[in-house]
Amino acid sequence: MILQGFAVLLFFQLLGELLVRASGLLVPGPVLGMALLLAFLLFRKGIAAPIRETSEGLLRYLPLLFVPAGVGLINHGVLLKQDFVVIAVTLVISTALTLAVTVLVLQGLKKLLGAKNA
Repeated sequence: MILQGFAVLLFFQLLGELLVRASGLLVPGPVLGMALLLAFLLFRKGIAAPIRETSEGLLRYLPLLFVPAGVGLINHGVLLKQDFVVIAVTLVISTALTLAVTVLVLQGLKKLLGAKNA
């Protein structure tokens, strides 16, 4: 069952890669493949047991994927120290902008949906 689920996940990733390369979209292939998988699962109105079992198995080991990033941070500690102020300011500004845009979008959706429900 796990092999079937893994084959489905890889199929959608391959499909996403092929579509990106054929169309020249500026979206990573795996991201498009994941969106296609989501559309497929929504259309199907349920998750097949092999896909669920495989996905849960992969998610169980997801923290291991952060190890290389952590090692990279440790290896490049000197660079991070040199540019700490720039990185910190960038993170604060980008977080504030993200929050502001999120609030504006939610307010717009609230007005739009409130107008429809009234």
